[in-house]
Amino acid sequence: MIIGTVVNVMAVGVGSILGVTIGKRIRSEIKDSVMKALGLAVVVLGIKMSFEKHDFLLALIAMVIGTVVGELINIELFLENIGGYFQQKFRSESGSFVLAFVTASVLFCVGSMTIIGAINDGLNNDPSVLYIKSLLDGVSSIILASTLGIGVLFSVVVILVYQGFLSLLAFKFTFLLNDPIYVNGISVVGGIIILGIGLNMLGLTKIKTGNMLPSLFIIPVIDFLAKIIA
Repeated sequence: MIIGTVVNVMAVGVGSILGVTIGKRIRSEIKDSVMKALGLAVVVLGIKMSFEKHDFLLALIAMVIGTVVGELINIELFLENIGGYFQQKFRSESGSFVLAFVTASVLFCVGSMTIIGAINDGLNNDPSVLYIKSLLDGVSSIILASTLGIGVLFSVVVILVYQGFLSLLAFKFTFLLNDPIYVNGISVVGGIIILGIGLNMLGLTKIKTGNMLPSLFIIPVIDFLAKIIA
């Protein structure tokens, strides 16, 4: 039921290793330029996703509630601690290990393709969406790992747990496949979070995008309630 997630993990793993190998041969000035270019691309992707057809006010409410929940739980700190554990365990001397781990973990787990793909894989044994995501993530991991380093590789743990969990509990989320409004809502909220990731990569801000992740699960609930009230 989680074959799509397994393929996704393998794609990111191989891409990360390739990226680290390539990155060792690239000058720091080029890495910096590539990181800025990638950051701009992520910003554009976030903006594009944010303009899906959906009530923006509902997305805004979901973002506020989700971020409050995320701050109370402090998901960002949790991810940073996991990254720090891996860095210590494997004795990595990379100065950007934790940053790479958190950035990749959030980036690869945000968006409608992640949630809808995992549910479709678990419910209908159809990993096609996750296969497409695997290709995109594989390419992205090469670029990320070449600039941020080996920390990107360990994001596969988060991908495996997160997507695998969604696939195994897919029957609880079947309603997300029945109405495009839910997919669009997740895309808008995911786009806003991805925009924050892009701004962080450009060094313009330090937004705790990990603490916004609960918004992805709150927006379908708000959309459902809005349909009932309407």
